[in-house]
Amino acid sequence: MPAINAIAADKLIKLIGTPGCPTIVDIRSEAEFAAEPRLIPGAVRRSFASAADWALAHAGQAVIVVAESDTVSHGVAALLRQAGVDADALEDGVPGWAAASFAMVDQAAVPPRDGAGRTLWATRARPKVDRIACPWLIRRFVDPAAQFLFVPAPEVAGVAVRMGATPFDVEGDGVRWTHRGELCTFDVMVEGFGLGGIEALAHLATIVRGADTARPDLVPEAAGLLAISLGLSRMFADDLAQLDAGMPVYDALYRWCRDATGETHDWTSHKPAKTRSPK
Repeated sequence: MPAINAIAADKLIKLIGTPGCPTIVDIRSEAEFAAEPRLIPGAVRRSFASAADWALAHAGQAVIVVAESDTVSHGVAALLRQAGVDADALEDGVPGWAAASFAMVDQAAVPPRDGAGRTLWATRARPKVDRIACPWLIRRFVDPAAQFLFVPAPEVAGVAVRMGATPFDVEGDGVRWTHRGELCTFDVMVEGFGLGGIEALAHLATIVRGADTARPDLVPEAAGLLAISLGLSRMFADDLAQLDAGMPVYDALYRWCRDATGETHDWTSHKPAKTRSPK
C-alpha cells in the first residue's frame, strides 16, 4: 500500500493518457536525468531548487511529483501543498517506474521547448485524421501544453523555420514526423517517442492508419473513425476548434482500446472509474 500522499506506479499508469491525468512534474537533477534521459509520459521537468517559485503556477491543480528518491519527491510535494496544490509523490520514483518496464518517452525525440516550456508544432490546415490524432498523442503523452499551428500546406516549411516549430504530417526533406512507407504519422510518433510498448496505443495506431491511408479493411473501427473525422472537418471552419472537438473522440477510442475491446452492447450501466487514486 502506498505511503500517505503517494501514488503507486500501477495506479498512475492507468491515469496517463486520460484527460483526468494529474500534472506530472519530474524534479530530477541534471545528473540524474543524464543517467536516465527518459520521462514518464506527459511529464514536465522542473527544477527542484526553484520549487517555491513554480509552485504557485500549479495552485488548485492535482500534481504528481517524480524524483530519483522518495525523500526528495515527498519533500517537494509537501512544499507544493503549502501553495494550495493537491500534490502526491510517485512511490519509488523513476527507478521504480523503469523497473516495472512501464513506457517512458525518449527525451531526445522531443523538440526543443519555448521559454514557457512548451513544444510548438506546424502542419497543414484543414485536418482530417492524422493531424488531429497526432496532436492528441502529443498532448496526452508527450507535452500537455503543446501548441499547434495549422497553416496552408505550401507555408508549413517556412513557418516552421521562422517560428521555431516542428513540422509534422507534411512532405519535405528532413521532416521526421510524417508518413513512412505504409505507416501514417501517428504510427511514426508512437514508435519515435518510445510509446510502442503501450498496447492500447498500438491498437489505436492501427485504427488511425486504416482511416488515414484509405485502408478501412485493416480494422472495423477505421471506417467509423474516418466518418467521424470527415464529419468534424465539415462542422468546424476553425482548425483549433476542430482539434478541441476531436480530443474527446481519441480519448474515447483510447479507453476502448485499453479497457473495452471485449465488451459488446448490453443494458448494463457502466460507471467510469475514479480518475484519482484514493488518499
